[in-house]
Amino acid sequence: MLLEAAPLYTPMLNFPYDSAILAAVGHAPATISDVIETMLAIDAACIEADGLKWFNGLYLQVTQAMKSRLDAGGFTDPAWLARLDVVFAQFYFNALAGSLGGGQVPGCWQAMFSLRGDARITRLQFALAGMNAHINHDLCQAVVATCREMDRPIQHGSACYRDYTAVDEVLEGLIDKAKQMLAVRLPGDSIPPMPQLENLIAGFDIVAAREHAWNTAEALVLLPAPVAAQLLLSINGITAALSKSLLMPII
Repeated sequence: MLLEAAPLYTPMLNFPYDSAILAAVGHAPATISDVIETMLAIDAACIEADGLKWFNGLYLQVTQAMKSRLDAGGFTDPAWLARLDVVFAQFYFNALAGSLGGGQVPGCWQAMFSLRGDARITRLQFALAGMNAHINHDLCQAVVATCREMDRPIQHGSACYRDYTAVDEVLEGLIDKAKQMLAVRLPGDSIPPMPQLENLIAGFDIVAAREHAWNTAEALVLLPAPVAAQLLLSINGITAALSKSLLMPII
């Protein structure tokens, strides 16, 4: 069953290697290879009992798959797609740097970071909570920033949108594999069948989340800056609530 009451467990908020992670995310990546290098450094630092390892590991696989697709060609605007990948990753690195360095952190990210050592939560829950924060909160902002930087339109049917959706099948396949491989407790021991958790996880649809992020990006560029800022605050709150639902401890 899922724990409904207030938690009796005080999560480990700091790990002895956090300074190494903070140093790794302190360098802004310029290429997808740089992004992968930073994620590899985070992976190498984290122990298996750290929930961050399992989100970072899944994101690393996604980024490596993206690089392989870009290297293979077939996109209309590969320069834009490659830059989006870098800009997008920087949102994750910034959130992690803020959490470890005492800076500002969106609530949707802190929901996961604050529970990194809670052994009652599965590896998959951490992975999906991180993906939830990153896609539902960060991706729309990354699309806007990249399109503005490279003077590309944000609209359905554009070359950028076609390239953006062309990778959905690969990403969906990786998430489906993760749902099978990471469905164990944080230390690695198996969990009993839990319909509530299974239903929650089954509802995580990366393709639908990415489409929603694109739609939000289209809306953001049309709104006055103060209204856009308020919309992002609302998105952060909603995404944080979903992350907390995804991270409900298992007993």
